Amino acid sequence: MSTHIVAMGGGGFSTSEGFAATSLDRYVLSLTEAPNPLVCFVPTASGDNGLYVSRFMNAYSRSRARTSVLTLWEGAAASLARLDEVDVFLVGGGNTVNMMALWAAHGVSRKVMDIAHDPSRNVVLAGVGAGGAAWFEACATDGYGTGVSPFPHGLGLLPGSFCPHFDGEADRRPQFKEYVDTGQLPSGYGADNGAALHFVDGQLAGCYAERDGATVYRVDQHENGASITAQPMTVLTT
Repeated sequence: MSTHIVAMGGGGFSTSEGFAATSLDRYVLSLTEAPNPLVCFVPTASGDNGLYVSRFMNAYSRSRARTSVLTLWEGAAASLARLDEVDVFLVGGGNTVNMMALWAAHGVSRKVMDIAHDPSRNVVLAGVGAGGAAWFEACATDGYGTGVSPFPHGLGLLPGSFCPHFDGEADRRPQFKEYVDTGQLPSGYGADNGAALHFVDGQLAGCYAERDGATVYRVDQHENGASITAQPMTVLTT
């Protein structure tokens, strides 16, 4: 039994033409062994935005998956009761700070940690933007509303830090590098929009992209300053 984690810097159905599922969405689905998997969309970071949920339903209803949505703004207890049935968690983007606070308040963090460490089940934990950052110990986020800031309160299922939208916002790359260089964040990864890291049981298994040029970078702290190193990428074509 394995726990797969896919952390996307951006991309997926929410930014594709017609909001259709992309090759990264299909890759996430390919990781589950369930013949008719239950995919739970988690739109907490967007305030359970109804349009975001509709786009998810439209994109994933065309696949072999069954769909559900975890809502915390309304109906939280009923949503939480269904989590043991889920094969794939897909966490949407938005405000990382608000999402982690709500997850802690409603017990989502503890529940997801228990599921991830359950040796009797296979599960896929995936996310884009804030949803990708959640799995790490720490991340760079604009969730405080004051530019890009360090945030050391991730779930810690993966070691180190994460910065999404590495190529999508001008200050992401230099700020993340500075935070790693100064020790405000541990060494970690930056991911362009359309790029993703895939971990199996905590070990990096590969880096994938839904478009040419989308890249994952390793950002490490050194005595002479943080280094940024592009990782080998596999471009998904289906």
